Amino acid sequence: MIVTKRALKDSIVHSSPQLSSENETKVSTDPDEKAIVGRIYKAVMEQRLAPNTKLSEARLCETFGVGRMRVRRALLLLSSQGIIDLHSNRGAYVACPDKSEANDVFEARMLLEPPMVKRLAVAPCDKSLALLSDHIALENAAREKNERTEVIRLSGEFHVKLAQAIGNEVVLQMMRELVTRTSLIVGLFGSSNNASCPDDEHAKILNAIQTSDPELAVQLVTSHLAHIQSGLDMDRRTRPHDDLATILGPA
Repeated sequence: MIVTKRALKDSIVHSSPQLSSENETKVSTDPDEKAIVGRIYKAVMEQRLAPNTKLSEARLCETFGVGRMRVRRALLLLSSQGIIDLHSNRGAYVACPDKSEANDVFEARMLLEPPMVKRLAVAPCDKSLALLSDHIALENAAREKNERTEVIRLSGEFHVKLAQAIGNEVVLQMMRELVTRTSLIVGLFGSSNNASCPDDEHAKILNAIQTSDPELAVQLVTSHLAHIQSGLDMDRRTRPHDDLATILGPA
């Protein structure tokens, strides 16, 4: 059974033992919840943390050098973003979407992204185009260096940049969650050959936006998402990893 956010919050408030003043001083100078969330989020986006990986509180405390309260607050934030699942009496695990959820995620993206690119193509602005062009340049550079995890991360982030270019914070938040869930799905069902978006499809989408061709932009982003989904092997599984210190520790 998945724990409710309220229940977890209550467990945090009433948990014991209390930190000593020495530990409180140490924790105050250590990474806060936002930094922990960012490190775990990045590892998920780069597919270094596989679905169903157990995020042991004790190991996370050791890895980040912080107390349990801070780790628990970070896990609560990650749960609210759909990145992890919190299970009663079992702890926290990287989310593991099933086939039905995978279909729902891609359906949601099909509902959001075509209108996004259409809007950008109808009234493209120099700032938005520069944002997207710079990002594609980063993708190309990572591919040339064969930096697989960076390519994976940047491929997902391109779609977040599309939402950012629109300037709607609600849509941006939704896209961040959907891209994260997509990364989990590809990590679970994808192969090394389709772990990131195809090489030139982002550039084609951007070109349609630059040339103010909304119909082509919609067509391209629709086929792009279908291409990613069709490359999934729904019978494939990736084994969870338990070496959190290596995966989440400083580079």
